[in-house]
Amino acid sequence: MSKLHLPKVIGHRGAKAYAPENTLESIETAASLGVEWVELDVKLTRDNVPIIFHDEELDRTTNGSGLVAHTDYEDIKQLEAGSWFADSFAGIKIPTLEEAVDIILKHNLGFNLEIKPCPGREKETAEIALDHLSQIWDDMDKLLISSFQHVSLESALDLAPDYARGLLIGGEEMPENWKQLAEYLDVTTINLGSKLVTRAVADEVMDMEKPLLVYTINDPMQARTLQKLGVDAFFSDCPDVILENLAGGLN
Repeated sequence: MSKLHLPKVIGHRGAKAYAPENTLESIETAASLGVEWVELDVKLTRDNVPIIFHDEELDRTTNGSGLVAHTDYEDIKQLEAGSWFADSFAGIKIPTLEEAVDIILKHNLGFNLEIKPCPGREKETAEIALDHLSQIWDDMDKLLISSFQHVSLESALDLAPDYARGLLIGGEEMPENWKQLAEYLDVTTINLGSKLVTRAVADEVMDMEKPLLVYTINDPMQARTLQKLGVDAFFSDCPDVILENLAGGLN
């Protein structure tokens, strides 16, 4: 497996604080801020088109309603996905995985693709998304496949073993078997919610010699504190703010 070239800060869903999340505009905004990598979510439409979208339902970030898993792509692409954020973004669309990758490659960005399957579609979401990705992405040093869903990561391991994988863990406490899972899924990184990061946990990850990535960090002081614990990279909605505040030799 290639060695990842991870930056200190990864734009969360593009640059979520400044543009509608998981859109081409959010990727463009992240690139304009000097971000080196972006994180985006992928899920499948009813007819198995991989789209960049976070929620199970369309309601929060589009003018549509209902479940993504029950909606065909022809209907998804008619939806408007920007005005909920600001009038200046009215009219923008939900991108496909291919459309997002085109923009990422245009700006020479690294890419953390989070497999965010609708319930019951953990295996097929990974398989279809990675099949599409394998046809358009060839820089393994700048690609990380992550998921909270162990079945999705298992599928990624089977289908694309050369792709780096990140084990996502959230909630209030570390699961007892997290190390065994990390070993079984042969992951490259451990991606934790900020509440989980203690000195003990950070030390355990360092002992495994795996990069520790933490989400979602928008407070510079929190980022500095976590960096001192040994955190390697941060996911941030406002990546420029975190970048500026980590630039003062606090490594």
